[in-house]
Amino acid sequence: MIIARPDYLETLIKYMDKDLIKVITGVRRCGKSVLLFEIFADYLVKSGVNENNIIKVNLEHKDNIYLRDFNTLYDFVKSKMTNDDKYYVMIDEIQYVDKFEELVNSLKLDGCDVYITGSNSKMLSGEINTALRGRSIEIRVHTLSFAEYYSFVGGDKRDAFKSYIFYGGFPYAATESDNSLKIEYLSMLQDTVATRDIIDRYGIRNKEAFYATYDFLCSNIGSLVSAKKISDTLRSNGFNTMTPDTVGNYLNWLCESFLFSKVYRYDIKGKAYLKTLNKYYATDLGLRNSRLNYRQIEPTHALENIVYLELVRRGYKVDIGKNQEKEIDFVALNRDDTYYIQVAYSIADQSKKEQELSSFKRISDGYKKILITMDDDPFDLLDDGYKKINVIDFLLYKHSLETM
Repeated sequence: MIIARPDYLETLIKYMDKDLIKVITGVRRCGKSVLLFEIFADYLVKSGVNENNIIKVNLEHKDNIYLRDFNTLYDFVKSKMTNDDKYYVMIDEIQYVDKFEELVNSLKLDGCDVYITGSNSKMLSGEINTALRGRSIEIRVHTLSFAEYYSFVGGDKRDAFKSYIFYGGFPYAATESDNSLKIEYLSMLQDTVATRDIIDRYGIRNKEAFYATYDFLCSNIGSLVSAKKISDTLRSNGFNTMTPDTVGNYLNWLCESFLFSKVYRYDIKGKAYLKTLNKYYATDLGLRNSRLNYRQIEPTHALENIVYLELVRRGYKVDIGKNQEKEIDFVALNRDDTYYIQVAYSIADQSKKEQELSSFKRISDGYKKILITMDDDPFDLLDDGYKKINVIDFLLYKHSLETM
């Protein structure tokens, strides 16, 4: 079953026929291949492109192993080009080809519109984009947003959201109706994504120390951390050889593999980024929950993680805000506006409401201040003109911030 990915399709259409190599990146099994080979290819056919002018090559398939040679793959693609019309070349797992950058650049010079993906233990897709710098555009694909997920599962929105928080947004997990099989699938991804794509890729010898760092991040999504803080914690737990430099390497590799995103702190008054303490958010809560054996679901931090990912999906640049002694969960800005955003499970309790809103105090720049919660009530205007929005409404309606 194929779940529609309208925003990514729109992005691919926007860059279609542009003189750039399109590099599709993202964590394993997030839907890159389906997006390219099925959804986008179907769009091309419906828009009038001859199917024979769409050349698809999956280099991970055993039948195509012989195509991993530079010259063989180039000759194969050229052999498919039998007319003078535009050709759309889609290559999955391009890193299997030595000198792949020369290959795709040659195809581009031949007049092809080239799309590639890549992510495995040999080379991560982020490195592919780096190798093609100046001649490519990166299109980052995330696991399913809640809007994409709900478009498939339907039903009661809150029930769907609970499932989404628990199992995450990997497309296969969303289409699997048996919960035990969802859990089994996410467990399998742990081995694929964490072991093969990071431990093997970087030759990590102290696997236990790496997993301890991984587990620490999973347990502390949305918390202020540093390499030194993690190192000190792990050393106190028996990992005596752990240093901040080692932890720093692990953190970088976890982010390069798209398992986590690092978010920086910005001093609103001083208008400068702070050098100490950052936050990390998981690329998918289902994968994170699986790693922790479905303990520590922590609704507020889970909501915060989901809101962060949604803001990034919508093209916002997202930082953590420091407002004197207070922290603001997110400072989100795009070309048109800036928003200060707090995330809380509920502000039904007056003290919790005052605590959340206090982070907005003494900011006088006029940008909108929004509180996102699970509360479902008709009141969206709070003290001092602050706005409140239900998280499900925020996730389902793309322009929910802009219309407030």
